[in-house]
Amino acid sequence: MKICIFGAGAIGGFMGARLARTGADVSLVARGPNLEAIRTNGLTLLEEGAEPETARLRASDDPSDLGPQDYVIVTLKAHSVPGVVDRMQPLLGPETTVVWGVNGLPWWYFHQVGGAYEGTRLATVDPGDVQWDGIGPERILGCVVYPAAEMPKPGVVRHVEGNRFSLGEPDGSKSDRAQALSKLMGEAGLRAPVRPRIREEIWIKLWGNLSFNPISALTHATLDVLCTDPGCRPLVREMMVEAQAIGEALGVRFPIEVDRRIDAGAEVGAHRTSMLQDLELGRPMEIDALVASVQELGRLVDLPTPMIDTILALVQLRARSAGLY
Repeated sequence: MKICIFGAGAIGGFMGARLARTGADVSLVARGPNLEAIRTNGLTLLEEGAEPETARLRASDDPSDLGPQDYVIVTLKAHSVPGVVDRMQPLLGPETTVVWGVNGLPWWYFHQVGGAYEGTRLATVDPGDVQWDGIGPERILGCVVYPAAEMPKPGVVRHVEGNRFSLGEPDGSKSDRAQALSKLMGEAGLRAPVRPRIREEIWIKLWGNLSFNPISALTHATLDVLCTDPGCRPLVREMMVEAQAIGEALGVRFPIEVDRRIDAGAEVGAHRTSMLQDLELGRPMEIDALVASVQELGRLVDLPTPMIDTILALVQLRARSAGLY
């Protein structure tokens, strides 16, 4: 089985190092110092209680070096993907599956969803339909990423916690391609259940990212503070309530209450969200896939989003002021 990880950052590197244990033909698309380190020294995985493990994997910044794959696992930030769709083409053969391990509302959300919104395209996450036309929704296997990992230096990944990557076909079927990847990931020590309602898991993760991320970027507060501060918690809650109404209008079931979801965020502790980290490090911020996309869905189902609108406008201005949006 040929598997290419497109985006060998912390999560992509973690997946690549683990999948290499299975004997599959695993390759990486990386760039810059990270690529040079992997080529020179291999990809080193650090896990608590274990000796450092170094995998020697093919790595390139030119996908044409790697050729057509059985699976391409995309682990980039959502806003980075449209700009690399053309570069991705050499990896895509007639039967290639693209595994969407990207945070936020995916561009393929309405593919095989059925009903009145079937085939609807989302301008906030796929402007100009670049991904819809260049990758093709029929290739997509959904993937909700739960582990936490970090990259302390190029070529080195530290696994912090978690090993679950939920997989799901857009049509809810337990396809051969989903079950084959699930089995392989299990052999790599990763939990990869095939879910019949992958969009619900997308929403539960998005629920937190939608609210925690932009408010943390505006306040520089960690999760424990955001979720308990008497001024911020109501803002977080109102954004979640608005998002839940949109999700339910689209047929999504939310298995936990809003306040329990916020309490779960508080239990994570003094964690800096990815959007806050990007702001502090001067990296482009994931505003469209995490926040603007939910606003777009609100317009689609004709539901008001006053708190989402307010926080979105503020965080967009904050990001533009920093040159990161």
